[in-house]
Amino acid sequence: MFKGPRVEIYTSKQIINAFKPDLAAAMIRDGLIAYSAGKVQLAPAQHIKFDALEADCVIKSGYLEGDKVFTVKVSSGFYQNPQQGLASNHGMLIVFSARTGVPQALLLDKGWLTAQRTAMTGRLVAEAMAPAEVEAIGILGTGQQAHMQLEALGEVQPCRKVWVWGRHEAGLNAFCEHFRDMGYDMRPTQDAQQLAAACRLIVTCTPSPHPLLQAEWIMPGTHITAVGADRKGKQELSCNLVALADVRVADSLSQSLEFGEFSHAFEAGLISQADVAELGNVLAGKLQGRQSASDITIADLTGLAIQDVQIAKSVLAMAE
Repeated sequence: MFKGPRVEIYTSKQIINAFKPDLAAAMIRDGLIAYSAGKVQLAPAQHIKFDALEADCVIKSGYLEGDKVFTVKVSSGFYQNPQQGLASNHGMLIVFSARTGVPQALLLDKGWLTAQRTAMTGRLVAEAMAPAEVEAIGILGTGQQAHMQLEALGEVQPCRKVWVWGRHEAGLNAFCEHFRDMGYDMRPTQDAQQLAAACRLIVTCTPSPHPLLQAEWIMPGTHITAVGADRKGKQELSCNLVALADVRVADSLSQSLEFGEFSHAFEAGLISQADVAELGNVLAGKLQGRQSASDITIADLTGLAIQDVQIAKSVLAMAE
C-alpha cells in the first residue's frame, strides 16, 4: 500500500489549548491588511441554505500570496440544534502545502476557529474604532459568538459594565451568570432600545432577519460592530442607522455591499460604495476608523477566508 505524507489531525481540545489570542489577533490583522492591499486570493464562497431548519453551511478557501500554506474550511450553523442538545456550530479546516498541494493538517475545530477568528476581528475593530471612553458595552445575542466577542473585548477594553440583549430569558440569565463569575457587572434586557441608550460600544451577533437597532436610538460617539449578516436574508441594523453613521468600515467592501449589513442601505440608495472603507486599510493606518469623539461608527464583518488561514497558522505555530 502506498503511504503518502502524514496529515496531522488536531482535536478541538488540542486546538483550544494551542490558541493564543494575542498571536491570533496579530496574524489576522496582517491578513486583513494584505487582503485590502490585493495580496490575497479567495475563491468564491459556496453557500448551502437549509431554510426550514434555520441553517446554513459555508465552504471558504484562501491563500496569502507567498505563503507556505492555503486552507479550505467547511463551517455549518444549524440554529435549532440546541433543542436536540447539540451545538449550533460545527466544521473543520484543512491546511494544504502551497508548494505541493499535499494536505498537512486537519483541524477538527467544530466551528470554534470560525467563531474565534470573528471575535478576534471584533477585538481589532474595537481597538481602531471604539470611543476613548466606554461607560458600558452592549452585546446583542447570547450565543457562542456573543460570548467570544465579549471575552475578546475584555483583552483590550477595561470597561466591565455590560448590557446584554436576548430574546429568551433563560439564555440571558445563563450569559449573565457566566460573566458575573468573571467580574462583570451584567445588565440583562429584552429591550434593544434600552441597551442602545446605555452603551457606546455595541456588538450585534445574531442571525436576525430584521433590524434590531434603529437610528434614533443611537447616541453620538457610539461604535457598533455588526457580525450577524454573513449572507442574504440577515439584517441587524436599520438602513437609516447605516446611513446615519459618520464612518462605515467593512472587512470586505464587495461582500458587505452584496450581502452584508451595508447591502440593505446600499440597495436602497442611501449609501454608495465610496461611503464604505475597508478594514485592512484602517488597520494599516491608510484610513481613519474614527475622526472625532462624536462620530457614530459602524463595522460590518462578513467573514473572509484569509481570517481562517491566519488563525489556523497561529494555532499550528503553537501546536507544533
